Amino acid sequence: MAAGIDDIAIYIPRLYIDAADFAKARGLDPEKLQKGLGVSQMAIVDTNQDPACLAANACLQIMQKNKLSPEDIGRLYVSTESSFDESKAMNSYVIGMLEQVYGQGAFEHCGGVETKFACVSGSYALYDNTNWIRAGEAEGKHALVVVSDIAKYDMGSSGEMTQGAGAVVMLLNDEPRLLTFDPKVTATSIKDEYDFYRPFGKETPIVHGQYSNLLYMIQVRKALEIYKKKALASGLMKLEPGETILDHMDYLNMHLPYSNMGKKALAYLVRHEWRQLPRWKKIIHDMGIPEPVPKDPRGTIESVLGDEEFMAKDHEFTKLFTKTREFQEVYESKLASSLIASKMIGNLYTASLYLGFRSCLEFEYQKGIDLNGKRVGFGSYGSGSSAMVFSGTIQPEYEEIVKNMNLEAELAPRRKLTLQEYETLHENKLSPEEPMVHTKREFILVDVNTTTESRGERRYIFNE
Repeated sequence: MAAGIDDIAIYIPRLYIDAADFAKARGLDPEKLQKGLGVSQMAIVDTNQDPACLAANACLQIMQKNKLSPEDIGRLYVSTESSFDESKAMNSYVIGMLEQVYGQGAFEHCGGVETKFACVSGSYALYDNTNWIRAGEAEGKHALVVVSDIAKYDMGSSGEMTQGAGAVVMLLNDEPRLLTFDPKVTATSIKDEYDFYRPFGKETPIVHGQYSNLLYMIQVRKALEIYKKKALASGLMKLEPGETILDHMDYLNMHLPYSNMGKKALAYLVRHEWRQLPRWKKIIHDMGIPEPVPKDPRGTIESVLGDEEFMAKDHEFTKLFTKTREFQEVYESKLASSLIASKMIGNLYTASLYLGFRSCLEFEYQKGIDLNGKRVGFGSYGSGSSAMVFSGTIQPEYEEIVKNMNLEAELAPRRKLTLQEYETLHENKLSPEEPMVHTKREFILVDVNTTTESRGERRYIFNE
């Protein structure tokens, strides 16, 4: 049985900080920030927003657009690493909000959980619900998978330059108009790591940036190797001499903690895939320098990062490689369109991969490209750490969905924050009753109980 994404919707907060303003205030070069990270604007949540209401607003949007009733929904999963309760699942908050619109008890039949594995958890939720549909358990109902996060870092830290917030919701069923997932090829790689984590009670994460970036690329590469074996064994793909598995993917969507990380990850995978092919010898010849090798090629990540001479040479090699005609062709045709939204919104953790997919669809369609039958590869990564590589094929009915996508129109109502306003929000100096903007027809947070017997209870309303 086929299963995949029938529709996709996003909800982005109405506030943002301009990266150039932010860079100047932090004594950084704005051009270097934008070129180095690919960040131009960062979405910021208001005082009356949290990951649950971001998710609920995305769900309401997709249900109203598709004229769905609660009876049409069989499962509702929320994936996040911005959870505010260690027991009560976020999907129950979302259902509670939706029932303010659809009626009390309207979703009581709807199964689901909150999933957590840093930024990869949304991909596991997609996989779980796709198989629920394939198994025939859905019995004609849809699944909603929502990825919702607030990427927030300590003030003054390097991570502060890669913040963002928002939610992406995907409607899954057995007759998807947008994309059907390729069966029996999904591949995972998992390892116990401390590259990025957030201990209980801490609002912001502990990050080992360089370590996490390299681990991300290594884990995705390992998952790609497993994916390749499955794709060839299943007959999904057949490699001719001189070909790589990446040649059989029309588009690649990568996890985007910041947009330029997608480009770095693509360069890493392409180097790995091309290294044993005839084309690599020509590229090396044209570049005029050999590919550097660490002193201990089979060493640990720590030993590679500690090899300063290799790291410097590899950085220069990568810069030159990404300027080659061969890489630029791959980058522009397979990845570049997926990075546009990330530049305008920032890091969405679990939602970043799927914001990239949404961006790819819209901006490739705007080029006049016929997307029917195009294969999309996904490289998902979550710190701690796990990677997942999977793929799907765009369906003939895709245009019904994609022709109405307009990211700029959706972001138009946003208000730019001053640095002082941003810092006031960052340090939680305002209550939910003191929002920066007043919105209508959206779910908002109105109260967090502080009494001993009901501490942490949250109350939301649909703001008419």
